[in-house]
Amino acid sequence: MILATCHCGRVSLEVQSEPTEVTECNCSICRRYGVLWAYYSPRQVHVRTEGAAQDTYQWGEQTIAFHRCAHCGCVSHWASLDPARDRMGVNARLMPLELLSKVRVRHLDRAGIQVAPR
Repeated sequence: MILATCHCGRVSLEVQSEPTEVTECNCSICRRYGVLWAYYSPRQVHVRTEGAAQDTYQWGEQTIAFHRCAHCGCVSHWASLDPARDRMGVNARLMPLELLSKVRVRHLDRAGIQVAPR
């Protein structure tokens, strides 16, 4: 089990397995958030919050909601607003640092520019 937590610890996510790959997206919102997405089925993720610890944000076509800690501001995950979609993104930057050093980073060009691999 992998535990991902926001800075203050009021929002945490438990996932059943380590990601083998994370995605760095350069779309208008992901690049501003500075996140690395690890994708899971919602059935594989348990989100825990203390009280009213989460805010959500939706934009554009409003097909997904971005969740963040209302106290420290860390983006924790995105969830689909379509119950039939069996996928969500967990911010892997909230996972243990030593875990991130082992995974492949996939660059997703949603801004329409070519990003050189690092």
